[in-house]
Amino acid sequence: MGNSKMSAGDRIDYLLDDHSFVELGGYVSARNTDYNLGAKKVKGDGVITGYGMLDGRMVYVYSQDTAALGGSVGEMHAKKIARLYDLAMETGAPVIGMLDCAGLRLQEAYDALHAFGTIFNKQAKASGVIPQIAAVFGMCGGGSAVMSSLADFTLIEKENGSLFINSPNTFEGNSESKVNSASAEYQASKAGSVDFVCESEEELLATLKELVSVLPSDLAADDAFEETKDDLNRIIPELNDAEYDARFILSSISDDNLFIETKKEYGPEIVTGLIRLNGETVGAVASQPVEGETFLGYKGLAKARKFIRFCDAFSIPLLTITNVTGFQADLHQERRLGNAAAEFAAALAGCTVPRINLIAGKAYGTAAVLMNSRALGADFVLAWPDASVGMMDAGQAVRIIYGDELSASEDKGAFLAEKTAEYQEMQSSATAAAARGYVDDIIEPDASRKRLIAAYQMLFGKREEMPARKHAAL
Repeated sequence: MGNSKMSAGDRIDYLLDDHSFVELGGYVSARNTDYNLGAKKVKGDGVITGYGMLDGRMVYVYSQDTAALGGSVGEMHAKKIARLYDLAMETGAPVIGMLDCAGLRLQEAYDALHAFGTIFNKQAKASGVIPQIAAVFGMCGGGSAVMSSLADFTLIEKENGSLFINSPNTFEGNSESKVNSASAEYQASKAGSVDFVCESEEELLATLKELVSVLPSDLAADDAFEETKDDLNRIIPELNDAEYDARFILSSISDDNLFIETKKEYGPEIVTGLIRLNGETVGAVASQPVEGETFLGYKGLAKARKFIRFCDAFSIPLLTITNVTGFQADLHQERRLGNAAAEFAAALAGCTVPRINLIAGKAYGTAAVLMNSRALGADFVLAWPDASVGMMDAGQAVRIIYGDELSASEDKGAFLAEKTAEYQEMQSSATAAAARGYVDDIIEPDASRKRLIAAYQMLFGKREEMPARKHAAL
């Protein structure tokens, strides 16, 4: 079908197991008769709602129907979606929303607006209880964009999907031809409101199905587990000599090389996504060099924070992979970095799920402390033999500590090399960090998969309680 648009019903049928969908509220129609709406009543009031099986697991689905009043959100349209949330919360199953909407139905005025608000209320209360996924197939503006952002994950079809609070043409001096702030590309790379950009509706639905397969049905379910035939002790010799790449590491260690990356286009200095280890879903947060620089920026920290909160809410263990030397330094970053770093630290410190940190490169300064260090409560810290752990690069530290001696030295090169090697061994090596108890073990890169699996098995029974409070301030 390429990029040709499916109908609302076709999308449901394509996604769910054959003949499993059961429609709810199919006879509901608008009750408002103003502006001659009574003559325009359509079955279902512009949205198809119901439940069905997705790879044998129960899910609730709603799909907005542009063939019915443009898919506009009216009072009864919104009430059908709210009712779906009630059922999903009662039975413990994900909600998948297929968004393709002309906006709020103006003819129904505040009746529609009030009902729209009840959806926000249901979504907010469902957050952390059941997974919520938004799939944007067409227009998704205004309040519909709020629905999308209240979901845990958002997918968008690249050609026809558009996501916005304010239309690009409402900004003074702007138009879609200048900056299309509603486009999938803009929302993914600039706004960070999209997790997956898909080339076609078929690709979107296939991605959605894969995503659901690794998620639990609710906060108490363990049905995301899948038996694996992949060797639990599989050695990965490619990791011994390969240049550091977070995506390569994560896909290499995962069962059958499965790695589902989220928000790939946003904050590329941190990679987030889901892998499997011994059949168990694990959330991954890994630093990634950008143009050769290993730093943390506010965008990467912000996307990682939301991802960490999701994993903790649904009891998904966390793996961090560390290779950082500091924070991105410019005025634009400085406006937001402090808050982003604080919120990221709070999210990690507040986690009660098993947490493992693998130091696979450099781990310098405050940025390294943030990346799930022992200080922030990591349960287990592993390091590769060549990892470097400390305040800063050994050469820079030597220049500061031995500034006068270096200036007076007759052979500055030899002096610098000697003191750098000495500082590296005493203060910045993985061995030095392990000697001080900040690293639990030093492992060979090729053994990373089996050692991580063993560590998560050891942590399987972890129980941790947070201090009693209404909620965290951050």
